[in-house]
Amino acid sequence: MPAMPRDVLRATDEEDPDGAVRVTNMELFFDLVYQLSDFLFNHQTGHGILEALVLFVAVWWAWNYTAWATNWLDPDHLAGILLMTVLMLLSLVMAAALPEAFESRGAPFAVAYALLQVLRTGVVAWAFPAGDRMRANNLQLLGWLVIGGAIWVVGAYLHGDARLLVWAAAAVVELAAPLHGFSLPGVGSTPIEAWRLTGSHLAERYQLVLMIALGESVLRVGLTWSERHGSVAVDAAFVFGFLTSAALWASYFTGTAERGAARIAEEGGARTGRSAYAYAHAVMVAGVIVVAVAIHLAIYRPHRDADLFSVLMLLGGPALYLAGLGMFKRAAQLASARALLAGIAVLGLVSLVAVAGADRLLLLGCETAVLLALVAVVRPLADRAETAD
Repeated sequence: MPAMPRDVLRATDEEDPDGAVRVTNMELFFDLVYQLSDFLFNHQTGHGILEALVLFVAVWWAWNYTAWATNWLDPDHLAGILLMTVLMLLSLVMAAALPEAFESRGAPFAVAYALLQVLRTGVVAWAFPAGDRMRANNLQLLGWLVIGGAIWVVGAYLHGDARLLVWAAAAVVELAAPLHGFSLPGVGSTPIEAWRLTGSHLAERYQLVLMIALGESVLRVGLTWSERHGSVAVDAAFVFGFLTSAALWASYFTGTAERGAARIAEEGGARTGRSAYAYAHAVMVAGVIVVAVAIHLAIYRPHRDADLFSVLMLLGGPALYLAGLGMFKRAAQLASARALLAGIAVLGLVSLVAVAGADRLLLLGCETAVLLALVAVVRPLADRAETAD
């Protein structure tokens, strides 16, 4: 099979005349497709949380591998534009089917997901010339995506808990594949060091998708408040929700994001790209989605007693985000994550308040106070310690 013309491959930092490879408008267009908070809000059970988690893995993995693909392919080249357009169409099918993916629309979701994964990676493998290690790497990745995609499609034709179990197995297969180097019988594995990477571009892609997720949480604050405003409690929940979103933004985008990007741009390491961005940012984005649901719950019914689902959303969401941020700092070798662990511990202690019959507004207020304290006091101290080192 002949390779694509060389100019479909993206310039590296060294090849780019401006010294940096930037995210293109086509990539940003693709980033706007996904949204999961409504699904979680409409499935307020333990079973619903598991379903949302499985769907999140599919959505994130589709986006994540596409972000890496556009690290190598030029999305402004005609071939890149055509590929990204088809991928976005498949993503829209996934998004449209997502609300009923565990009911009547499992097949459209799974088939679109499998096609997206296989088509994109197949094109990337084709783009590299024969004999290039990156072609071999992507062919091994393609093999695992075919395996995972087949499991997703099989699960789509099952029902109830059987579908959930099979799709959960598919999610585990795909999450674990990079950790063993996409090892295949008779072929071996591809060490993470064998993947070429333009670190500055990859860091920007993940920063932007996190910004979009945070924008969704802010939008959720405004939309829900516009439907419910008129009482002091609702207005207070609105303010707390906005401050929570702002605190999440500040904890990452006021220095941490830039230092992480500088680190991966300097190293150009795929290992850092995998751990600090593919995995850590997945946890952070999941946390933002849960926070968006928590804010919706608190504004919609601020004085309702916090049940288990509300506690998980209101305190688990920020804890999940802080855990992801800690993973990012550790993987990117930034400041110590002990302050973030302390924040998670405090949120755990606050959960004891819920046992005494706290309402949603009180828990949201406590969550907001913890996050603001972390941003205003603890994080700057950690940053100064890092600078001193």
